[in-house]
Amino acid sequence: MFYYLMICTFVLALLVSFAVMKIFSNSINQILARIINDPIHEAWAKYTKFAGMVVGTSSGIRIYDMEKYITPLTYTDNDKKIVIELTQERWVLEIYRTIIETLQGLAWMMLVFFMVALIAYVIVRWSEIKYQH
Repeated sequence: MFYYLMICTFVLALLVSFAVMKIFSNSINQILARIINDPIHEAWAKYTKFAGMVVGTSSGIRIYDMEKYITPLTYTDNDKKIVIELTQERWVLEIYRTIIETLQGLAWMMLVFFMVALIAYVIVRWSEIKYQH
C-alpha cells in the first residue's frame, strides 16, 4: 500500500506541475523573449519550465512525512511502537497535501521568477530609453 501511495503522489505532483507549467508557458516565453532579445531565450524558457517541473514535483512529495507509514513510532505511554495505517481517510489527506504542496512550491518559484523578470524588464526598458536620447 505504501508503494502505491508513493507512486500516486509522484504522478499527481508531476501532473499538477505539468498543468501549471502549461498555463504559464506563454507568459514565460513572452517575458524571456522581451528581456533576452536573442534566440537563446527559447533555451531559457525550456529550462525555466523544467525547473518548474522539478520544483513542483519535489515540493509535492514529502519523503519525511511518508516515513511515518513504514517506520514504527512511539505514541503511547508504555513505549509501544506502532506503524500508522494507511486508511482511506489518510489517502485523501495525502492526495490533498500533495496537490497543495505542489502548488505552493510552484507559486514560490513563479513569484521569484516574475520578480527577477520584472527587475530585468525595468533595466532593459531603462537602457532602451537612455540610448534613444
